[in-house]
Amino acid sequence: MTYENLDRKLVNALLGDGRASLRSLGEDLDVSVTTVSNHLKDLEEEGIISGYTPKVDYDALGYDVTAILQLKVEGSALVEVTEDLKEHKQMISVYEVTGDYDIIAIGKFTDTDGMNDQIKELLTDPEIKESNTSVVLNAASEHEQFTLDVKE
Repeated sequence: MTYENLDRKLVNALLGDGRASLRSLGEDLDVSVTTVSNHLKDLEEEGIISGYTPKVDYDALGYDVTAILQLKVEGSALVEVTEDLKEHKQMISVYEVTGDYDIIAIGKFTDTDGMNDQIKELLTDPEIKESNTSVVLNAASEHEQFTLDVKE
């Protein structure tokens, strides 16, 4: 039996159901439970799979204001500002980027007052030279993952 593409098929199966049992994964992929377990362990050790977490609908929990912050920072402070943003629990994504801004951060808030307060707090950092904030009106797609191509 060949295991070509097994890792990709395993990742795709877990994307479909992250709570699938080793037995059901083995049945779906037509391999033994031991094979699934070994491949899964390898994927975790290689950092390809770094954890299992529920998909949370923050809008349903009242965090229905999404803001995109674009920040210009002093070059030497990029790492420090990025780390500080990561510590804010409502910042769900923080990216160092190229282009007109140095950092893009995405945050979820319960209301615009809470968003405004957190942005004002962030802007007290003297290393942040400029900011631009956009409020998302409609999330057409959010937190989506994609299945991997598998050669047949």
